[in-house]
Amino acid sequence: MKSIRIQKLALPFLVVIFLIGSSFTTNVIKWEHLGTRTVNYKVDRDVIKVTAKDGTFKKLKLKVTNGSLNMHRIVLQYGNGEKQVIKVKKNFAKGGTTRVIDLKGNKRIIRDITFFYDTKNLSRKRAKVHVFGKH
Repeated sequence: MKSIRIQKLALPFLVVIFLIGSSFTTNVIKWEHLGTRTVNYKVDRDVIKVTAKDGTFKKLKLKVTNGSLNMHRIVLQYGNGEKQVIKVKKNFAKGGTTRVIDLKGNKRIIRDITFFYDTKNLSRKRAKVHVFGKH
C-alpha cells in the first residue's frame, strides 16, 4: 500500500523535473558559424558574406586558429546598408578570440563582415579567422 502511494507521488515529481530540465535545454542559444577565411602574409582585408537566410543576429565573435595575426578593425555591413565599424587593435595568438561584440540596433541582418589585419612577424603558419554569430 505504501509503495503504491510513493509511485503515485513520484510520477508527477518526475514529470515536473523533466519539464524543468527540458525548458533549460531548449533556451540554450548556440553560436552559429558564419564563415572562415585564411589570411595572407601581409597587411590585408578579407570579407565574409552573410545572407538574409542566415537570419538576424545580436552578437558576433571571432576566433583565430592555425597562426597569429594583428586585427585592426571589423566593418559590418547590414542588410539595410548601414555600417558599423568596430575597432579591435589586438594581437591574436593561435586560438585567441575577440570579446563578444554586441551589434548596434540589436537583431540585425548582416550582409557582410570585413576584417582588416596584418601578420607581420607573427607566424610562419597562415592564420584562419572564424566568425560566429548569435541570434
